[in-house]
Amino acid sequence: MLKEISVSSSRKQEILDITEEINSIVKESEVKEGICVVYVPHATCAVIINENYDPNVMLDIVESLNKNVPEGIWKHDSIDNNGAAHIKSSVIGPSETIIIKNGSLQLGRWQDIMVCDFDGPKEIKIFVKVMKD
Repeated sequence: MLKEISVSSSRKQEILDITEEINSIVKESEVKEGICVVYVPHATCAVIINENYDPNVMLDIVESLNKNVPEGIWKHDSIDNNGAAHIKSSVIGPSETIIIKNGSLQLGRWQDIMVCDFDGPKEIKIFVKVMKD
């Protein structure tokens, strides 16, 4: 089963929790054992799984990336001034794969699935593929 969802970022850099939407797709699929792949087809976006309790974790991730990948010094900036966004999304990666067991995503207690936008605001398309074992 392949589904497409979209979310909208409202800031230049933002991390958005999409766990609820992914859980709904898994339930709709009725797959009891398998995997779920979450993929974002944007060159300046990424997908992560990380802490869902303390929102400071997301702020720390963005701050860390900003310190390690500063803006305004990349060759690509001469084209559309978003070289840092491309590098950040490449470091994190465009997808995550999560095991499905007993019809549920096997996320840890404090984990959620999030999409990162490093060159927003924009509408972000996300593909979700649920595969049976």
